[in-house]
Amino acid sequence: QVQLVESGGGLVQAGGSLRLSCAASGRTFYSMGWFRQAPGKEREFVAAFSWSGGATNYADFVKGRFSISRDNAKNTVYLQMNSLKPEDTAVYYCAARKIYYSDYKRFDYWGQGTQVTVAS
Repeated sequence: QVQLVESGGGLVQAGGSLRLSCAASGRTFYSMGWFRQAPGKEREFVAAFSWSGGATNYADFVKGRFSISRDNAKNTVYLQMNSLKPEDTAVYYCAARKIYYSDYKRFDYWGQGTQVTVAS
């Protein structure tokens, strides 16, 4: 059974940092990533990387501020978020895909989400 368990969310002041973690289990994955959903808005892509080759992809609004990484030994993915803004407030979801899809936003598995709140 596939499980993606996020942690690390919380309340932070604008300009601060948080690191989200996603512990994955149940199978191997082609790629893992992060999405977020703010109240009243659609879920949006944040960042992703491929286990094979390590290529990364970021949404424009987080480039230079967020960084995705992984610990192969722990099968864990991280999202380091720096210079946080109030508009980054959202529930952040970890996601994983089994195989390559041409649609970079298509993922097969999802975590339960972790709340990130950035106070102004």
